[in-house]
Amino acid sequence: MTALNFISLRFVTKWAVKPSSQPRIHISMSNHLAGKVAVITGASSGIGRSIADKFLAQGAKIAVFARNAKALAEIAVGNEERVLVVTGDVTNAADLERLVAETTKRFGGVDIIIPNAGIAKVVPFADSDVAAINHQFDVNFTGAVQTVRGFLPHIRKGGSVLFVTTFLTQVGFPGLAIYSASKAALKSFSQTLAAELAPLGIRVNSVAPGPIGTPIWGSIGLPADVLQAVATQVTARLMPGAFGGPADIAETAVFLCSDAAKNIWGQEIVVDGGYTIG
Repeated sequence: MTALNFISLRFVTKWAVKPSSQPRIHISMSNHLAGKVAVITGASSGIGRSIADKFLAQGAKIAVFARNAKALAEIAVGNEERVLVVTGDVTNAADLERLVAETTKRFGGVDIIIPNAGIAKVVPFADSDVAAINHQFDVNFTGAVQTVRGFLPHIRKGGSVLFVTTFLTQVGFPGLAIYSASKAALKSFSQTLAAELAPLGIRVNSVAPGPIGTPIWGSIGLPADVLQAVATQVTARLMPGAFGGPADIAETAVFLCSDAAKNIWGQEIVVDGGYTIG
């Protein structure tokens, strides 16, 4: 399998493979996150959108952040009192400062930070110059870290930070060195930060998505027959026999950010359908 074929597998499931769990999350209210305030970046689509929907369903108030104002506004429909929409880019310091200011003005302190915003791009090693490296690290690593740093004075005791990494830190694929390295750096950072913030009563963990059907890979542009072949090959390696959906990550995020996970510190939970052990 080529690197280009592989990275398409996560998007192809949107049309070629029916995910094992892909419903819109507008279900009856439960209260695992009642009374909590969460900040979610990259919330306009895919995993971030699913987390936002699920957190609302679990009783949280949320501040959602992304560049797509229209998509963010859809999250707030019917939940205006519990949703704050802030548009911006995680690589822009002024945008992050505005996110912190507007969130704390609206909700006061916060309980959960999920710096989910991220990008993935295939870059052969020969083309991995400083600009190419910075392009992905600026969003995936620096943007995530600075989001958390900005909110640090406002995270209440008992709060939680959840980074979004990737199962690709455990396997190697040509062309994805920069992307994988940016997420590996985030994984290592989260483990060290967990030890640093523990005295403040703030838990830090990571969730590592595996093959998940999200729109992030929609611009790859491979022919439909190639995408179908890749999807079939990868599905055969997955224990459930199907790609996961964003809701699988959202469910894990709810658990890790809830009081039920109060004894989980500095861990990365891999949600990959068994891909890395297949």
